[in-house]
Amino acid sequence: MFRNHTVPLALVMTPVLLAGCGGGGDSAESEPDAAEPAEAMGDMGAAEAMGALLNPNLATEDELTSLPGITAEAAEAVVGGRPYLRAADLHSVLSGAIGDEAALAAYGSLWLPINLNDVTNDEILLIPGVGDRMAHEFEEYRPYVDMGEFRMEIGKYVDEDEVERLAGYVYVPIDLNSATREEIMAVPGMSDRMAHEFEEYRPYADLDQFRMEIGKYVDEDEVARLERYVTLN
Repeated sequence: MFRNHTVPLALVMTPVLLAGCGGGGDSAESEPDAAEPAEAMGDMGAAEAMGALLNPNLATEDELTSLPGITAEAAEAVVGGRPYLRAADLHSVLSGAIGDEAALAAYGSLWLPINLNDVTNDEILLIPGVGDRMAHEFEEYRPYVDMGEFRMEIGKYVDEDEVERLAGYVYVPIDLNSATREEIMAVPGMSDRMAHEFEEYRPYADLDQFRMEIGKYVDEDEVARLERYVTLN
């Protein structure tokens, strides 16, 4: 089991959208070329998320090494391990590069958003300042419909600032067939052009269709990264 730990609240106070950061990009009216590389369609770097937690699937090596405790070797290992689909996978790579304590400390500025509805207890305990009691509350209210429900329920135990800090570490998947453009754009690394493609193929019959259609524009790893943030209800 990952070790429990405590980091002062003042260490990180992060703004949040549904999944921790949003994206930007070309206009939705532009049709992408099916042969266009993934870099132009999805992961546009983490600099766009100023003030938010740096996303290990999006950050450059330079951005990673700018964080306290992240060595050049650790940054190279993090980039080489992409895409991360679970926080436990990131922790395995990062702790292997800089040690468990340094990795835990790094999560005040570096984090892979975790799905509230399927995250493990061990992964919840990686969040700075979260102990067994709060981890229990995270799990108690599953399944979450949206982040509004998370804020309401966790707000019973901590103040508004702490709710917002915790919200920066988590997300609730968006429904592919009903999500608004704003909700789609909250997916980390999302561009206007890719958001257009998400909407273009509605209604989706299943996630296999999502993988097939979005796979026309980005590679398999990027499809898997994007799939973390979506569901079909």
